[in-house]
Amino acid sequence: MVDLSHNALISVAGDDATAFLHGQLTSDVQALPVGGAQWSGWCSPKGRLLATFLLMRRADGYLLLLPAEIAASVAKRLAMFVLRSKVKIEDASPRLARIGLVGEGAAALVARHWGVAPAAMASTEKDGATCVALETDRFVAIVPATAAAPLLERLAGGAARGGVDDWERASIRAGIATIVAATQEAFVPQMANFDLVGGVSFTKGCYPGQEIVARTQYRGAVKRRMALAHIDGTERPAPGESVFSAAFGEQAAGTIVNAAPAAEGGFDSLVVAQVESLDRDDLRWKSPQGPALHIRAKPAPAARSS
Repeated sequence: MVDLSHNALISVAGDDATAFLHGQLTSDVQALPVGGAQWSGWCSPKGRLLATFLLMRRADGYLLLLPAEIAASVAKRLAMFVLRSKVKIEDASPRLARIGLVGEGAAALVARHWGVAPAAMASTEKDGATCVALETDRFVAIVPATAAAPLLERLAGGAARGGVDDWERASIRAGIATIVAATQEAFVPQMANFDLVGGVSFTKGCYPGQEIVARTQYRGAVKRRMALAHIDGTERPAPGESVFSAAFGEQAAGTIVNAAPAAEGGFDSLVVAQVESLDRDDLRWKSPQGPALHIRAKPAPAARSS
């Protein structure tokens, strides 16, 4: 059980909220049912990700869960495009607490409290608290702030208290890239594998950067992809730091996306790098002579070439 207050919630509501978000985000917002969730992204006009987030649809509008460090700037920039649309964008974090449940017993704990463990990217609600399943063993509870403490107390009997690193490690191992300030505008969605987790629609209408994202997809121009890697040692990699490969000499071959301490020691990391370097498995952190990154999982060849 993890306090997710390092993530913020942006609320987007109003009569035109669906059309507005559908025209801004990379995912198919119009296809998202009430009670559903999807990974989504927001790009610059150059097709580079400004943010990635969990998008949740509720009866009263949408919630975007994303790192608190970029939430205010994302909300402010999104608001610039509202114009005359009937859309209200606000920070919902003060009124809605965020709780994460992760691990082998998470589904059973959710079922005991909510009555059912929802399928991935679906939700269930009880006493005003909504629980969204990200994967079979990872859930996010969105709870009115006034009800957070009692819910935590009830859940505490079946779950140990964890920290932010526990949650980040689970996200990394699930292959979900989290864009932070240091990596804004560093990747097109396919580089971060967002097309592989349902975060990009290639059949919807236009959105910022859509032409570049589509051209990258259909011309097979995805030269960099994201992989799960492990780095030994006690120094933690930071998002935005460069990685190198012998095939590219002194030129950086990729970028650290996220990193968290691994249970067995060292650090698990998501890294976007040249496909050739991932295949060679010869990446080094910080410099061509730096610590080695050991590739643990990478996209299938057919997915990479799409």
